Amino acid sequence: MDINDSGVSPSILQGESQPLVPMISKDHDYTVEPSSPNSKLEAAQKEIDVLQCQVEGLKAEKFGVQRFSLDAKLINFYTGFTNYKTFVSIFTALQPTATTMVRWTQMQRHSSNIDKIKTTPFKDDCMSLSLIDQFFMFMCRVRQGFPEQDLAVRFNISQASVSRILITWANYLYAMFGSLCIWPSRRIVDQNMPACFKCTYPNTRVILDCTESKVQTPSSKVLNSETYSNYKSHTTFKSLIGITPFGSVSFVSSLYTGCISDKDITARSGIIDLIEENDQVMVDKGFLIQDLLDTKHATVVIPPFLGHKGKFSQEEVGKTHEIARLRIHVERAIRRIKEYHIFDGVIPLNLASSINQIWTVCTILTNFRVPLF
Repeated sequence: MDINDSGVSPSILQGESQPLVPMISKDHDYTVEPSSPNSKLEAAQKEIDVLQCQVEGLKAEKFGVQRFSLDAKLINFYTGFTNYKTFVSIFTALQPTATTMVRWTQMQRHSSNIDKIKTTPFKDDCMSLSLIDQFFMFMCRVRQGFPEQDLAVRFNISQASVSRILITWANYLYAMFGSLCIWPSRRIVDQNMPACFKCTYPNTRVILDCTESKVQTPSSKVLNSETYSNYKSHTTFKSLIGITPFGSVSFVSSLYTGCISDKDITARSGIIDLIEENDQVMVDKGFLIQDLLDTKHATVVIPPFLGHKGKFSQEEVGKTHEIARLRIHVERAIRRIKEYHIFDGVIPLNLASSINQIWTVCTILTNFRVPLF
């Protein structure tokens, strides 16, 4: 379009009509051209993809066994199992009964109001945590000794829920592992007898030793005197541990008060009932249990005593060294139990109701590790 000197188009001066171009107002959304359905779908799909990435990121950051499934060292650190496969194998064996186990909250409600529990649906915030992560939480508790408050933060649940889960699994695993037959037959012991035993004490059935764990001093003077151990100079719980000559734990007693002697705990624990004729029981000097074994026609293998002789003969020195060399394996087995750090330091009295179950479970769990030798 030409412009004259006056700055006005000739066509305008001549009265020619010009096409009008509508001005688009940004003040109203109805003036904007609507987007196509395909573009909306694409935008929604992109948003879904972003959200899925965020969810996967949160899952990766969530504290649970799945997070460490590819790291055998961390699985061993948190649970004591050698790898994720072993952990899952144990859980898979437990899962059929774990899904129907009676929880601690249910037991409390049942004991307080037996009629109400029949009519009221059971709800528990513990159920927000999967069964496998509940098992993982229990293993973290016993393996590393994490406090309940710490576990509540890690698993993002209340401390009360953590406490209920731990009590539930302690009792459940105690019942399940307690049903395992860890005492092998004479035939199995003979088949797996190491060469070091075959040439010295081939009839050895079990190697026994006691171990103690410190416990918080009770306010009651009676309980204090019963739990006080002269050996540890502290109040303790005491247990009898037995292993086979090839290194697996074959016996674990309940926890007794620290004042009990080695002979008394052997008599009360029930292990004498498992001994058969001609068996040999290898012990340390504190176990004067030959009279208990006489009823079974079994013998005790024990280091010689010095008595009034003043010194050991060469034969007695050799026997002492031989027994000590073989007995060291039961001490190694006990050290494995103490590697569950819940037994580090002093056991608080608020664990007294479940510490026996935890002790038994941790002892049997050592059989799922690599052999001692």
